[in-house]
Amino acid sequence: MDLFAGMDISASGLSAQRLRMNLIASNLANVNSTRTEQGGPYRRRMPVFGAAGTTDPRNGFGNAMDRELRRVQVSGILEDSRPGRTVYEPSHPDANPAGYVTYPNVNLIEEMADLITASRSYEANATVISTFKSMALKALEIGR
Repeated sequence: MDLFAGMDISASGLSAQRLRMNLIASNLANVNSTRTEQGGPYRRRMPVFGAAGTTDPRNGFGNAMDRELRRVQVSGILEDSRPGRTVYEPSHPDANPAGYVTYPNVNLIEEMADLITASRSYEANATVISTFKSMALKALEIGR
């Protein structure tokens, strides 16, 4: 594995966690949005991560270990299928005929726990990149 492949893997992790934090921010911002452009209440969104190869599959070069390295790839963004919470508010403009309003299926505690996890993952990937940078600088000092 070369130095840049390791940085590429960590950079993909940074990008994935940044997207995850953006989705969490969107979920938190819309915790009380009862009406969207698609109709109905806002639905919680979550990223789906997958593994992608780090090297070009057409490239026959690279050893077996390099072919096993994987980057983080965002496979998609899913909407949570859990039902939203219903609250009796007959005076609300989005209340149904029975007087109930359906609010988004966003749980503040769950979102904050996910945010802490994403933040820690982001920090870990940033630390890995910093370590690779330090290693590269130490390697350059060997030649002096």
